[in-house]
Amino acid sequence: MTTQVPEPTALAARALAPDLARGFMLLFIALANSHYFLRGPSVLGGYPQGGSPSDSMVIWLISTFVDGRAFPMFGLLFGYGVAHIVRRQEARGPRSVRRLLWRRSLVLVVVGFLHAVLLYVGDILAAYGVLLLAGAWMVRWKDRWLLLTALLFFVLVSLPSGDSATISGDPPDSSMLPTDVLTMVTERVQVAPLVALFGPLGFMCPFAVGLWAGRRRILEQPERYRILLRVTASVGIAAAVLGAQPISLMLAGAVGVPGQPVLELIGPLHDSTGILGGFGYAALVSLLTRRLELRRGTMVNAIAAVGQRSMTCYLAQSVIWALVFTPFLLGLSAALSVTTTALLALATWIATVLLAHRMHQAGQRGPFEVLVRRVTYRRPARSGRDRPDRAARPSP
Repeated sequence: MTTQVPEPTALAARALAPDLARGFMLLFIALANSHYFLRGPSVLGGYPQGGSPSDSMVIWLISTFVDGRAFPMFGLLFGYGVAHIVRRQEARGPRSVRRLLWRRSLVLVVVGFLHAVLLYVGDILAAYGVLLLAGAWMVRWKDRWLLLTALLFFVLVSLPSGDSATISGDPPDSSMLPTDVLTMVTERVQVAPLVALFGPLGFMCPFAVGLWAGRRRILEQPERYRILLRVTASVGIAAAVLGAQPISLMLAGAVGVPGQPVLELIGPLHDSTGILGGFGYAALVSLLTRRLELRRGTMVNAIAAVGQRSMTCYLAQSVIWALVFTPFLLGLSAALSVTTTALLALATWIATVLLAHRMHQAGQRGPFEVLVRRVTYRRPARSGRDRPDRAARPSP
């Protein structure tokens, strides 16, 4: 007898909740990344001070609902997706599944490193790839070890940190806004490996929780896990909003900058409650998905299409940032404000929604999703197209 190894999940067979969460959160990723290109004296980096009242309001909104909240949700969804891959490929055996995940890790590291050097030095793909090197072993852990690991790294993120005491500066540096191609390559080649190696420390908690949740398919079964999802959404989002206020009000200029000991406390508070907020956002999207499925229209399909092509759309955002902000291209980092940069981020996300929807209508996967599938499963892609798999069950 021969064991049939399942094909990667067809687009038409994917569950709505994880894709919708990824698609919507890419708007938050755009808002979180783009403001770091702005020039001017800042507090804690990333937001020039002394702007207009609208800038202050936008700073408060982004630092309260976006900064440190979107990336943990993506870490959760990354672990959730890995759990799905392991479940579908279980017939291969543990060693084959581990090698499959390592191939996926490799392509993420390579694409992420090139992305960091050529487009955006704050890349997270390589960090995900490094995380998956360890994650390939974690998929065999028992639930309690996953949850204990998540708790450990959550505590580490919550500890007072001297990094939060850097209260002034004139960002961004030459790795973010290089003056020429040679500077861009030489600076980013040094910075990118550090981001890739230390980034997984911040993603380990949501990744471990995502593995645990993915085993139970919690996001795909909101009616079964309704109480858990409601508690997670309400407590997580409330904690994220309240925990952000010391930093958010300071960045918006509503309160003064405290001393170093206080900064060392409120910085980690912002980060740790942001992890809870990421969990809350994922739970909220899962709860809303059941209603949206009943009247699933063009907008829902378009945002889900972004989630299905999240890697391609994420890289497309960086193309816009490189074109608009790089000094030897348009070089608009000194001309744009926090408000206009947020509008640019919104417009960029809308453009990726339109692009992903067109690809969805044509039955095409994103080019980078095709690349990842080809390397991971070592099978030729079918001309970048995807047909409905009637036999497959909904999955993320």
